[in-house]
This record gives sequence, C-alpha cells and structure tokens, in this order.
Amino acid sequence: MMTESKAKPKAKGTSRASKPRKSATRSKSTPKAGTKAKPGASEAKPVKLLSGGNPQIAKADGDAPVQAYIAAMPGWKSDVGRWLDALIVRNVPNVRKAVKWNTPLYGIEGQGWFLGFHVFTHYVKVTFFRGTSLRPVPPGPSKDKNTRYLDIREGDELDEAQMATWVKQAAALPGWVP
Repeated sequence: MMTESKAKPKAKGTSRASKPRKSATRSKSTPKAGTKAKPGASEAKPVKLLSGGNPQIAKADGDAPVQAYIAAMPGWKSDVGRWLDALIVRNVPNVRKAVKWNTPLYGIEGQGWFLGFHVFTHYVKVTFFRGTSLRPVPPGPSKDKNTRYLDIREGDELDEAQMATWVKQAAALPGWVP
C-alpha cells in the first residue's frame, strides 16, 4: 500500500521569502574546490608593506606580533630585526614586547617602553626613548628632548657590545608611557 505525502498547509501571511535562507557564499573556513586545508588551519594573509617597506602588523602584545613584524621586514632588514630582538632578549631577561603603530616596542612591566625600531627605505631606525640619558649618547638627534636614534644601514658593521650597553642602560631607566 502506498501512502501519499501531503504538503503541510502554509500559515496565513507567510511566504517563502520571509523564511531565513542559507547563504550562497562559502565560509572562510571552507576550502575551495580542489584544495586541501589542514584541520584547524586558517589562511594567513600576506603582510602589507607600508611606505619605506615598514610591515603593517596589527597592534598586539607579546612575542608573536614582534616575530611576525621581523619576518615581514624586507631583505637585509629582517636580519637586523632578528639581531636586535635576540640581543635585547639576551640582555633584558624580563623584557615585555608589543607591536604598536607598526613598530616593535620593548619595555619593562610597570616602567614603560625603552626601545623600538622601525623600517624605512634605506635603513632601520632604532629609537631609545630615554636616549639622552645613555652613555655615550646614541648619535641620532630627535625633536623630542629625551629621545635619540641609531640608524642602521645595509652593510653597517654592528657594534654588539655598544648596543648591548645601550639596551641594558635603557632598560634600567623609566621608560616611555604613551
């Protein structure tokens, strides 16, 4: 015996158009046809380089955004970023890291930021926020009476001993608090 299926009668005043529809667009986590996605993996967007090649990294605290910034630094500048980061970590055991204003910052919890660096077309600018208190004073002047800069250009010989001395001195001073 066959049974007939009967459609349920529609309630008055309702139509198909008033019912929610499933989106026809594919979700970001669904892989496109013909591609394999790792379970739980999300697609990483390429980092945009701003004027002068400075990486655009979202504002965030911690080592991960600083490492993302360094990895995105173009060419030889990435080597300088790795060198600076390693030198700072070696010389300031409890260093706090963050990326703000597309610049890696290094500081001490409760004291503020003592150092940052930024990529420009032909150099990496290291900023000592209390640089005029360092001995010897870093060479690059600033409009800010406390700040001094060190510009590192491709092929420059890096004076690790001097940089380590400046980093230790800077970390011992009250830092910059935005």
